[in-house]
Amino acid sequence: MTFSNVQNTRVWFITGASSGLGYEFTKKALESGDKVVGVARNIEKLNELKYQFEGMLLPLSLDVTDRSAVSATVETAIKHFGRLDIVINNAGNMVMGMIEEFSEDEVRSQMEPNFFGAVWVSQAVMPYLRTQGSGHIIQISSIGGLITGPMSGIYSASKFALEGFSEALAQEAAHFGVKVSIVEPGGYWTNLYLKMSFTLQKKEYDSLREKLAQQNSTESVDSDPKLAAEAIMKLVNSENPPLRLILGSLVYDLAVENTEKRIFTWKEWESVSRSAEHGIPAPEGYGIIEE
Repeated sequence: MTFSNVQNTRVWFITGASSGLGYEFTKKALESGDKVVGVARNIEKLNELKYQFEGMLLPLSLDVTDRSAVSATVETAIKHFGRLDIVINNAGNMVMGMIEEFSEDEVRSQMEPNFFGAVWVSQAVMPYLRTQGSGHIIQISSIGGLITGPMSGIYSASKFALEGFSEALAQEAAHFGVKVSIVEPGGYWTNLYLKMSFTLQKKEYDSLREKLAQQNSTESVDSDPKLAAEAIMKLVNSENPPLRLILGSLVYDLAVENTEKRIFTWKEWESVSRSAEHGIPAPEGYGIIEE
């Protein structure tokens, strides 16, 4: 790993900046001497922080699910500070429940900020980063973007979607000198747990919920969010940042174990996989478009 000596003041654009990891990212960037555009639905806490870092923090109210508002807010940020260097898509929420329990509105409420919001912000900042030929977009995913399980299926779906489009974005952006990283944090003591909502529970799943509660009571390990902010600073100071970065020992081990299990299964079924492919000439008339 090679880290650069950052001398020039950078400009950050952080969504979900008023609480949790986003707030810690904002404070860490400001303490390092950088400028921050902190956006959130409620910016009261950011306005309080603003007076500690005069001229360094621009709080802006934004609902990332509103695409036109996202574009307007990014334009305001550019006009205020003149450029953007680091963009962190951190805004999101968590809705927990068994797949069968989710209503359509609950599924959409999970996908809107976690996936669509990140897409809208990425689309809005890319023209500026592409033109200046530099920048770093950081997508805050989750261990749920690698591994899923009971009650976290729709949350994981939003993070799987986030990671899927971000992989493609990373390859597209690299052509213009723009970097993209996907950060997969484990548990941190933030207000995510306090803000998360639950589906209307079906009694048929009570026994599974009880089993999960027993597992979580012994396996859950959460950390100080300041540690995540320190890791993010190392990431943005790296001359060659990775596409993916896991935060936390427990989730690191789980991710490696899960990947090893996948590889084992792929190899176990390799003969079936390979037997399902055998190239043949295109069928007659295939690909002909009739006017």
